[in-house]
Amino acid sequence: MSVIIREATKADAARICEINQSALGYDCTAAMVETQLALILTRPTERVWVAWDAQAATVAGFVHAADYESLHSGSQKNIIALAVDPRWQGRGLGRMLTEAAEAWARQCSCNAIRLVSSFSREGAHAFYLRCGYRLRKEQKNFIKTFDAPQA
Repeated sequence: MSVIIREATKADAARICEINQSALGYDCTAAMVETQLALILTRPTERVWVAWDAQAATVAGFVHAADYESLHSGSQKNIIALAVDPRWQGRGLGRMLTEAAEAWARQCSCNAIRLVSSFSREGAHAFYLRCGYRLRKEQKNFIKTFDAPQA
């Protein structure tokens, strides 16, 4: 296996969508991911890296991280999503991807990197603990959605 971690490009959107579906169970479309990725790639406050398997000539995983600023702590980065295609799991790609996000946080002089993981993702929780993350608190996650603006 010959994997490198590189910054994502628009051409990676379809594979990122497939990984979102297979690894995380997200209901998304390739068009949606393509639109969002194109937007994210223009923002200096966000990064997306992919694990590129050169032998298979495909993206095997990705991580999306962004600035996390609050009034009660110093500057941090937030891992918004981390996923590895189930066929590539267990080969160290998740760790390589988290290390890319962590390196960016250090480069930006952040004091921490954080993430939120769904209560039911026990395998992911064990993975994060092995990578040196600690469980800080348990919480409930609320969302309020809005209808798309009418043109």
